[in-house]
Amino acid sequence: MAQTDFGHFSGNFTHPFLDEDGDKLREECGVFGAINSEDASATTALGLHALQHRGQEAVGITSFDGKDFISRRGLGHVAENFSSAEAIAELPGSMASGHVRYSTTGGAGLRNVQPLYAELASGGFAIAHNGNISNAQTLRKDLVGKGSIFQSTSDTEVIIHLVATSRYPTVADRLIDALRLVEGAYALIVMTPEGMIACRDPLGIRPLVMGKLGDSVLFASESVAFDVVGAELIREVEPGEMLQVDFNGNIKSLHPFGKTAPRPCIFEHVYFSRPDSYFAGQSVYEARKAIGAELATEAPCDVDLVVPVPDSGVPAAIGYAQQSGVPFELGIIRSHYVGRTFIQPSDAARHSGVKRKHNANRGLVAGKKIVLIDDSIVRGTTSLKIVEMMREAGASEVHFRVASPPTAHSCFYGVDTPERSKLLAARMDLEPMREFIKADSLAFISIDGLYRAVGSKKRDKSCPQFCDACFTGEYPTSLTDLAGKSQKDDELPFTDAPNTDSRAA
Repeated sequence: MAQTDFGHFSGNFTHPFLDEDGDKLREECGVFGAINSEDASATTALGLHALQHRGQEAVGITSFDGKDFISRRGLGHVAENFSSAEAIAELPGSMASGHVRYSTTGGAGLRNVQPLYAELASGGFAIAHNGNISNAQTLRKDLVGKGSIFQSTSDTEVIIHLVATSRYPTVADRLIDALRLVEGAYALIVMTPEGMIACRDPLGIRPLVMGKLGDSVLFASESVAFDVVGAELIREVEPGEMLQVDFNGNIKSLHPFGKTAPRPCIFEHVYFSRPDSYFAGQSVYEARKAIGAELATEAPCDVDLVVPVPDSGVPAAIGYAQQSGVPFELGIIRSHYVGRTFIQPSDAARHSGVKRKHNANRGLVAGKKIVLIDDSIVRGTTSLKIVEMMREAGASEVHFRVASPPTAHSCFYGVDTPERSKLLAARMDLEPMREFIKADSLAFISIDGLYRAVGSKKRDKSCPQFCDACFTGEYPTSLTDLAGKSQKDDELPFTDAPNTDSRAA
């Protein structure tokens, strides 16, 4: 079966990350799929627009016209690659899937842009993947030793080779066989000549939802994508569930991996999902307000103003202000036009990234005691610059409150975190952290407080309701590749050792 691939490079592409010094958890990826749709590619492109926050490095769409699979990929944003009628016209057919990417495994480059496609013995096979395979290198080494030839450095391609080498008769059975060998986190959208398959990892670490638009069935990383395309949210794809949709509209649900206590990523509530999405049955916006209210209860502050670090700190700051009775004010104004094309003529300009992105509302904060609300502290360098900026603007006191527990461990499930030695909370206790960012006080929400805010009484230590490994170091699956690397390189003390529990997927 033939495939056409339109590679596209946006000439003004630079690294997409918003903070030049890497002081923020980089977004994961986003996937979207549509089947039995007259405008499958156009719907997919529009859905990917809504998921742009999850990945800004590259985008790809693959369609199926009943005979051929056609792909178009590009570096940069969705609008730079799929905003024209001509681009969509190149992707005909009633089935399409797409992917917005920030590379957590495999690095940048067109060859790693998804959906990835392969011609298997059974026909075409296109896959879009959000997540990270934590034993991908081990599997890859074994596959190469048996003769597999890889075309990318993405961990997603491992799944393709495992499917290709499986001896089971159907594509669905081969995919199940492949995923039984995989560790880590995944939300998958797969296209074959028979239809679309959507699958979520057994712990449900990465999100995936199902919707309907007329006779078409849709899948997406977040519910907000359905709002944008005018579709109805049906439900979440359950952890460990595989949904098969054919061209007659038949939907088949399988649970081939057994029942496991789910562990969805709690950072979806804190930062990753758009505030207008629903995650784990709860409004993300309301969850973030509740986190702020809980933070105000746990760590009150005698101040004049509650000031969010925009944009991610805004909902939590609203909750903090409402709970504390302290006025909420936009003491920091964010520029939304600091883009990837900004010319940086000198080191001084390069290091002024925070002021290009954020500027103090001087007339409001001068002479005031303020508390800054942010979603997280990673390296701490941006927090330091923002505190200094507020002092320069005349704030008499600058306190800092964080709407998540200290991020002290790296993520291996699809979030690009710095190595642990660069995480501020891994290197310092609370008081040294406060001194580092030069705040008058510093406090984080507790892990139990975070759980209460998102609807649980407290964290069940014997069986946590979420994946919270970035805070606790308790990884819910085995980390085979990391264990091998740690043993080989003897990396101490800042390598995250596989501290897993008995519920490995």
